[in-house]
Amino acid sequence: MLISPARCLYAGILLIMCGSPVLAQSSAAPAGITLDSAISRALANSPELTTFGYQINARQGDVEQAGLRPNPELIVSIENAAGTGEFAGTDGLETTLSIGWILERNKRQYRVNAAMAGVSAMEVAAESKRQEVAAQTARLFLDSLVVQQRMELLTYSVALYEAEVEFARKRVDAGRLPRMNLTRSQATLEMVKLDLEDAEHELRTAIRRLAAQWGELQPDFTAISGDLRILPQPVDYDELLARVESNPELLQNLSESALREAELRLAQAVAKPSWRVTAGIRRHEQTDDVALVAGVIVPLATSDRNQGGIAAARARLAVTNAEREALQIRLKTQLFALHQELLHSLHQSGAFRDEIIPLLESVEADIQQAHESGRYSYRELWTVQSELVEARMASIEANANAHRMAIEIERLIGAPLSAAGKP
Repeated sequence: MLISPARCLYAGILLIMCGSPVLAQSSAAPAGITLDSAISRALANSPELTTFGYQINARQGDVEQAGLRPNPELIVSIENAAGTGEFAGTDGLETTLSIGWILERNKRQYRVNAAMAGVSAMEVAAESKRQEVAAQTARLFLDSLVVQQRMELLTYSVALYEAEVEFARKRVDAGRLPRMNLTRSQATLEMVKLDLEDAEHELRTAIRRLAAQWGELQPDFTAISGDLRILPQPVDYDELLARVESNPELLQNLSESALREAELRLAQAVAKPSWRVTAGIRRHEQTDDVALVAGVIVPLATSDRNQGGIAAARARLAVTNAEREALQIRLKTQLFALHQELLHSLHQSGAFRDEIIPLLESVEADIQQAHESGRYSYRELWTVQSELVEARMASIEANANAHRMAIEIERLIGAPLSAAGKP
């Protein structure tokens, strides 16, 4: 997400950067870092963004250097000295003192234009990098949140399997169940505990990677604050396609094209020879007189002195334009694929939210009631509870995929998606 006065991206999992509480904190989730806080930290302290400030300063120095005029020249010449006859010694000496200037014929302005285009290109590159840093922070935040919510379900699963082990032990002790059933339940419980332990390690690693976005090696938080259930709304593909021109890579290519055009104009200007003007005074030793002198030196342009540079500049401009055409095709193809994946993920999320999970919850409630009245055993209740856990786990992944597609689409179009949904 690019956090700038003009834009606010990654609306699918954004909290309050634009004043819209898109990502609400789950009531069951522990208090932790929010997405807006993570992105703000990353943009303020990202090691990857630090170098761009220096690079922009260097380009601005190029502009200053390009605007400097050539220094005038002081020319001293002595004629008719140490000759023969009347020119013997210094009797016929003529001394000329003059100052010379180079007339650049608009070359300085072309140099300044090229240097300023370089500054603009670097600023666009920096903005593109800011968006990429924000997008990567959003991805890492999402990964951490997914692991955290998986841990919550795994913790619940451990409790279910512990209850199953206790149930099997009582049945074995009563002689109503073979011991191998208890052993099998115990093995399953240990496997789920291993899954939970793996998730705990994965969350610590994910949090460390997230904190590294702003150069922090010891995170000051241990939890993620967010709710995956609030999903981005589907957006019409044609509407997204119309916003592809805001893609950071495309904007960067356009700024590079402007730089190449400025370099071409500069190369063409360099091909024009500079004139040299001098003015001064001359002293005649014999008559003790002085006179003004002036001169203009005009190089004869018998051939194009920079034809190679002009050809190279034209070729670089053509390469940039060709890359833009290829980039547009690639971006539109990517956008179509991401849009299809977003719609598919939203469909899956809706199916879990509106159909599969409610049906399983209804079955769980019925079996719970029947179990309490003695009409169903604990095994039937435990089975449907396990199925409900699996459905919720799949729902987490479907929700996460929808958010991932939203992040990538917003990164691609350089603009936010509308976000709304119901938990």
